[in-house]
Amino acid sequence: MKNSNLKPENGHFSEAYSNIACFLQYPSVFYLLFAVLFVGSVNGANQLHIGGIFPIAGKGGWQGGQACMPAAKLALQDVNENPDLLPGFNLTLHSNDSECEPGLGASVMYNLLYNAPQKLMLLAGCSTVCTTVAEAAKMWNLVVLCYGASSPALSDRSRFPTLFRTHPSATVHNPTRIKLMQKFGWSRTVEDLETRCKDAGIEIVTRQSFLSDPTDAVRNLRRQDARIIVGLFYVVAARRVLCEMYKQQLYGRAYVWFFIGWYEDNWYEVNLKNENISCTKEQMKMAAEGHLTTEALMWNQNNQKTISGMSSEDFRKRLNAALIEEGYDISHNRYPEGYQEAPLAYDAVWSVALAFNKTMQRLTEQNSGKNLKDFTYTDKEIANAIYAAMNSTQFLGVSGVVAFSSQGDRIALTQIEQMIDGQYYKLGYYDTQADNLTWFNKEKWDGEKVPQDRTIVRRVLRTVSLPLFICMSTISSFGILVAITLIIFNIWHRHRRVIQSSHPVCNTIMLFGVIICLVSVILLGIDGQFITAENYPKVCQARAWILSTGFTLAYGAMFSKVWRVHRFTTKTKTDPKKKVEPWKLYTMVSGLLTVDLVILLTWQMQDPLQRRLETFPLEDPISSNDDVKIRPELEHCESHNNSVWLGVIYGFKGLILVFGLFLAYETRSLKVKQINDSRYVGMSIYNVVVLCLITAPVAMVIASQQDASFAFVALAVIFCCFLSMLLIFVPKVIEVLRHPKDKVESKFSNDTGISKEDEERYQKLISENDDLQKLIAQKEDKIRLLKQRLAERESKNPAQPFNESLNGNTVGGVPFNRSSSTALAQK
Repeated sequence: MKNSNLKPENGHFSEAYSNIACFLQYPSVFYLLFAVLFVGSVNGANQLHIGGIFPIAGKGGWQGGQACMPAAKLALQDVNENPDLLPGFNLTLHSNDSECEPGLGASVMYNLLYNAPQKLMLLAGCSTVCTTVAEAAKMWNLVVLCYGASSPALSDRSRFPTLFRTHPSATVHNPTRIKLMQKFGWSRTVEDLETRCKDAGIEIVTRQSFLSDPTDAVRNLRRQDARIIVGLFYVVAARRVLCEMYKQQLYGRAYVWFFIGWYEDNWYEVNLKNENISCTKEQMKMAAEGHLTTEALMWNQNNQKTISGMSSEDFRKRLNAALIEEGYDISHNRYPEGYQEAPLAYDAVWSVALAFNKTMQRLTEQNSGKNLKDFTYTDKEIANAIYAAMNSTQFLGVSGVVAFSSQGDRIALTQIEQMIDGQYYKLGYYDTQADNLTWFNKEKWDGEKVPQDRTIVRRVLRTVSLPLFICMSTISSFGILVAITLIIFNIWHRHRRVIQSSHPVCNTIMLFGVIICLVSVILLGIDGQFITAENYPKVCQARAWILSTGFTLAYGAMFSKVWRVHRFTTKTKTDPKKKVEPWKLYTMVSGLLTVDLVILLTWQMQDPLQRRLETFPLEDPISSNDDVKIRPELEHCESHNNSVWLGVIYGFKGLILVFGLFLAYETRSLKVKQINDSRYVGMSIYNVVVLCLITAPVAMVIASQQDASFAFVALAVIFCCFLSMLLIFVPKVIEVLRHPKDKVESKFSNDTGISKEDEERYQKLISENDDLQKLIAQKEDKIRLLKQRLAERESKNPAQPFNESLNGNTVGGVPFNRSSSTALAQK
């Protein structure tokens, strides 16, 4: 069924087009042009001589003459036995071996033309030899008929004006391949194939070529993710490719290979050791399983009588007998090369005979007095008659209907087969002319599914984990409720001095900022799992506006307090009883908010945020039997000049953060009764600054990790908000709860209301008290000494009373009596 060697275009050059990918191997072409005209004479008045060039004994290429030569002899015998075909003439074939070598083929042709008798036509096989012979034969006005040449290059009428061939061109397979690709939905995949692929909307992904070692070419096919691969090469190269397919794991359920249908049925098992192929028969069989072949029908599929009176089966029996007679062992279906093309050689001889018959009739009708035996290599009239006769030849032969196109190519059906369990099974036929595919539905695929022409890449959008989003949203919602409660508390108890001294309106502004920041946490978690791609830019804009304004309101309110405390304590002539005017605090917050609005408006109008997708390397699915890869994608909010705008925003926010940190440090130990919570505000600023300086760069680094990025930013915002509310409002709440009806504030308000002057006065009193304590200690020591002396005197003068001796005396020059001692002790 298959032949052992291919007869393609140009020999040792191989190339592949993948997904669909094609391998193509051509032997080197040598062109030989003869400028010498040889005029021979016909040897024998009743003989019509033709030359034959058969590749038989070569070591490489297609040696199809082994079976085609016996078939041509059978045809000569049948033609000459038909008295009505060439009346009065016998057809004689003069042949020699070309070994499928173009140089040797040219030499054989020259010998045939140079030596008598003169030849009327040439038969040739093997694409490279036919290329050389057909290109040179035009100089002798000879028609060349090739029975074994498939090169698409031979369809060039300007280069080969006198060439015909009973072997279909390799391009006849391309419409069949395209039809199969369309049937199985393959849309990724020799010039003709490329053109037809483009016309059919099929993409050629890559081409790979090799001279002898296909390792790199097959590896590149795998790298290019080639799935539907068309290979055109000799059977020797096909075996090397098949072994490399096994090594590279380029076979099985994910791949479909198209091979030429001319190889022998067991082509993948033979000559492995002789060709140094490192794969075993079992490995080769495994790699070959499931591949498809396309071949032009070379045997008539209908068991009907042909022009020779035989059916194709009758011809097969006669050919087998002839091969056995020639010494070939055809047992176990082991046929010589060219067995599949043997009907083409047989019909080629019949085509010659029929063309000669028409030529003789035409010459007779023209009354020119010429006959075929009068042909010379310079006789263009007879040459043109032979060409016209061959061009119009049409008959039913053992290879099917024989007819030629305007390019001299054989018009034929193509057959599709598939290797299933080590055997070829016919899947159908395709009629190129009628564009009709006859399909038997016998194909079998690994996995019971048609292979895909590519890896299916499923785009999967990475979104924030739903449990994480719910958790953060719940905490944020709770924080919003807490902030609303504190706003109510702040307004309800605004008459209390502990609230009044902390500027309740400024606190309310801070709480509104906290609420807005907590709302932004929810917006940060809203992505493609909740909204469409068209609405995503709106969420991006909302995130920027809400987070930026919320931060400005919350932090700006605290910043303005610290700023006023710093200004209040640094003025040398500040009246301690002077109140802080609230409008100054509100003006500062409004100024910061105005800068924010200007930046955000300019950003949105000039370069609005858009949805940008970040793609990640392909990943394997968790569980799937299909040839599927996952392409993760992540949504980002970015503008064209995103880094510029972020630099402006971060620069402004960073400036007020650092300045606020400086002010908080400077006022860390100060207490002013006009702003009684300045210390707690400073502590809040510390925490906000530290968290912001950590969160901003870290969030940029982990932006590609949606869960980590969202969790980190959300926790930072939540922590800042809750900590600020805790530090600023918990002491106030505790104070109000302790004294719910007391109009006089407790020690909390007194402590927090001590001015700088009071602090200095207090320190001065402490210093004076220490000095007095030291003086008292000195006086006590002197009193103790005096008492000791008095005691000694009493012991010496017992008659003198103690009180009398003591009163009216001086001690150390100081008048002393009991009352003065008591006064000193009291002091």
